[in-house]
Amino acid sequence: MEYNFDKIVNRKGTYAAKYDGFPIMAAKQGLDITINDETIPMMVADMDFECSPAIQKAMHRVADCGIYGYTMFLAGERYIASIVDWYKRRYDTVVNPEHVVYSPGSVVAVNHAIRAFSNVGDGILICRPVYGHFTGMIETETYRKVVASNLINDGNGYYSIDWNDFEEKCANPTTRVFVFCSPANPIGRVWTKEEILKMAEICKKHNVIFVSDEIHSDILRAGVKHHTIINIVEDLSNIVLVSGTNKSFNVAGLHCSNVIIPDDSLRGIFMKDFGMKLPNPYSVAASIAAYDESEEWLNGLNKYLDEVIDWAMDFVKNNMPRLKVWRPEGTYMLWLDFRGYGLTDKEVHDKIYKDANVILQDGLVHDPQNGECFQRMCLGCPKSVVEEAFNRIKNQFE
Repeated sequence: MEYNFDKIVNRKGTYAAKYDGFPIMAAKQGLDITINDETIPMMVADMDFECSPAIQKAMHRVADCGIYGYTMFLAGERYIASIVDWYKRRYDTVVNPEHVVYSPGSVVAVNHAIRAFSNVGDGILICRPVYGHFTGMIETETYRKVVASNLINDGNGYYSIDWNDFEEKCANPTTRVFVFCSPANPIGRVWTKEEILKMAEICKKHNVIFVSDEIHSDILRAGVKHHTIINIVEDLSNIVLVSGTNKSFNVAGLHCSNVIIPDDSLRGIFMKDFGMKLPNPYSVAASIAAYDESEEWLNGLNKYLDEVIDWAMDFVKNNMPRLKVWRPEGTYMLWLDFRGYGLTDKEVHDKIYKDANVILQDGLVHDPQNGECFQRMCLGCPKSVVEEAFNRIKNQFE
């Protein structure tokens, strides 16, 4: 079946965060950002593509019932089975159904993992640049302390682990949890098996709980393999895996995520803090339809994103040679390095957000120490929109 990822879908008036919500939030927070009908929003990690036909049909079935009451994922016999089958089929990974816990979102799951396995004031390790909300979860939501082990940039946008610093941070007795982003948002790294095993070994050695957020794991470039942590690490007694259909199948608004915790004791501690979270009927139906019936759609999506990203890389090379960007191995994000233009962070921001009228996400959100003059750009939209955005930006910088 052919899927039309070039189709422009008007999301305005649908309560979409980046179209309807962001202007309200920007105004309330006093952000110096102007939003109008010509603005291109590329700051939120969701996509402007229609969901798979199977998911759309599942949503109609739920809607046609006419009752949207209390829902339990355990009541849907295919819910857990679809997750188990997906991991076996996609990653050759055996998942015990008893190890799966429903979560209304990956952020919710990581937040509760931090609460469950640490105390107020403890250190939570992250490797920056990394998804900016991790910082907020640690500092303002759970009242822990950020322990940052900064990744090493080779100068062209490829990042690697600083192993000496990573182990030093893990060895600090106040470091309780490591929150790992795999694949990495915003830098696009898909970590190698050797890297993951080494991080897991260091965490185990220093009694650090390893929380692997793999919510972007299904969005991969052609030929790239994601290594899910529960498939390659032998001792899973300190491992928590967070995943789900939210990002892969563009159903983030339906809160379709799960947590896989193989160790019984660890899962018990997590559940004591987490409690029982009830899904809505749409989230259960969407997750089943995604994993059971939408793999072909996902394959088509990945192929389309490969083409869009390749176009973007060629455009930068040919039209903006001072802009550095590394081709991401996973996700649909670009981590743009504007330092070559010799401008201040504010000047870079204003040229993009005000002059080009394209809304990205400032690098300091994801890396408060080294993110000046960086921008995160989400390419989960039709190629024509990406082309327009890049041409606008190019016209301001070149």
